[in-house]
Amino acid sequence: MRTFDVEILMVPGFSNSGPDHWQTRWESRLKTARRVEQADWERPNVKLWTQQLIGAVAAAQKPVVIVAHSCGVATVAHAAAGLHDDRVIGAFLVAPASEDVTASLPGVDPAFTPYPRDPLPFPSLLVASRNDQYCPYDEAGDMALNWGSTLVDAGDVGHLNTASGHGPWPEGAMRFGWFLKQLGGAKTM
Repeated sequence: MRTFDVEILMVPGFSNSGPDHWQTRWESRLKTARRVEQADWERPNVKLWTQQLIGAVAAAQKPVVIVAHSCGVATVAHAAAGLHDDRVIGAFLVAPASEDVTASLPGVDPAFTPYPRDPLPFPSLLVASRNDQYCPYDEAGDMALNWGSTLVDAGDVGHLNTASGHGPWPEGAMRFGWFLKQLGGAKTM
């Protein structure tokens, strides 16, 4: 499967992904990518954020691949129960925030935690860092296990954001390309 075969929905986390963040860079280079916009990036509301994602998936004209980062990963987990019509064929989940971190962010809806533990209804890959200050690797591994995600050990690379030196993140782009190739045989709309 190639990028033009799917709609790629970027799901940033708390405070959105800035202009130098890999999600923003990928979005600008991938013709079929678009951001799931939120009304308030500084006050994540689980109901509103999941509704925005579910609505974006429903509006898709092609099979959907979700690319989520940080608190956006939790959004995907919460929205999964409403994403059961086979439109989503995969999710690329990067550097999830731990439940404790999410709960401690100012303005975050307390309903964001705990995260759902049910397996995701679509294939997923979770990329986690060994030294992510926002989520211990073991906790990311537990999320992957619960959600049925393939866990990818990114090594000691921080939170996989601009602050950790991951503006363009070419290794991530290669891994995403591999993930799309794996989805090639997946069921489409």
